[in-house]
Amino acid sequence: MSIRVVVADDQELVRAGFGMILDAQDDIEVVAEAGDGEEAVAAVRRHAPDVLLLDIRMPVMDGLEAARRVCGESGCKVVMLTTFDLDEYVYEALYAGASGFLLKDVRRDDLVHAVRVVAAGDSLLAPAVTRRLVSDIVRRRREGAAADPVTPRRLDVLTAREVETLRLLARGLSNAEIATTLFVSEHTVKTHVSNVLSKLALRDRVQAVICAYETGLVTPASP
Repeated sequence: MSIRVVVADDQELVRAGFGMILDAQDDIEVVAEAGDGEEAVAAVRRHAPDVLLLDIRMPVMDGLEAARRVCGESGCKVVMLTTFDLDEYVYEALYAGASGFLLKDVRRDDLVHAVRVVAAGDSLLAPAVTRRLVSDIVRRRREGAAADPVTPRRLDVLTAREVETLRLLARGLSNAEIATTLFVSEHTVKTHVSNVLSKLALRDRVQAVICAYETGLVTPASP
């Protein structure tokens, strides 16, 4: 079964270029293109794609609002497109429910890989990028305000093994690496990750990583 994709960008050449690259893959099908955020939301509603590539800076309706709507009403995975490595809007995009982001100058192979990874339910943020993003998110959220003493207690709903799974996930380990570290099967790790997401009402692994930092379970300086 093909991975169904919608490409949304206000630059026609960008849309066409990404569309050609993805359509050339045997397992990926571009079902629609959109030139603004409103068109992107409508395309998702009409075609029910697996993945939406969405530019952050869009006319009519910006990418952030489009992401909130798509993530709030469908299971479509959103990948934000940006021209800046640490565009401030990326942080808000992750909170809106996006599964990650790509730079517009992404290499052909990395674009295809990202679509496949996100469609499979994982995030596409490399550990180094995740650490940079999350570190800045934590700093921005806590600057000028005392830490909320209630926040760490969010994790009280997790078992000890689920907390440890979240800690390792936040360090950027894959399911296979977590399984090796905890001396359990990869299937067991998948169950733990699923429980973490469900109990904490998180959409995906990216939001789980952010939660781990915000609650103080891990810090940017953690090994």
